[in-house]
Amino acid sequence: MHAAVFAAVFAALFVGHSVGDHWVQSSAQSAAKGRPGWPGRLADARHVVTLTLTKLAVLLPAAALLGLHLSVWGLLVGLGVDAVTHWWADRRSTLARLAALTGKNEFYRLGSLRAGRDDNPTLGTGAYALDQSFHHLWLLVAALLIAVV
Repeated sequence: MHAAVFAAVFAALFVGHSVGDHWVQSSAQSAAKGRPGWPGRLADARHVVTLTLTKLAVLLPAAALLGLHLSVWGLLVGLGVDAVTHWWADRRSTLARLAALTGKNEFYRLGSLRAGRDDNPTLGTGAYALDQSFHHLWLLVAALLIAVV
């Protein structure tokens, strides 16, 4: 039973993440969340609040329609872990440091304007790919927590 709940929760969180990160997040939040100090922290917090609410807006109806029995505690723990890790990564300097520590600095900078040119005009940026990959890992953790707590 846990496996089916996990699969359904992960699917809902994945869709909620994509919608919340790309459609719901405002341009102002996106532009400011990586800035230093409180303005950046608060913009990132506003983004994470709307993102988490979007995930809930996708997850709760799916759970109701599928007859999933999710505990409030599991939702709080899973979505809390997801929110904290999402906020951390979206501060940008934190994920950039992690990329450097793990030998991914060159990939992190892929597609950014360096020396007046974009070295990867079709893939997007390495920073974006690493950002989304990091978020997907924590969506998996959140779905596991929601399914088993």
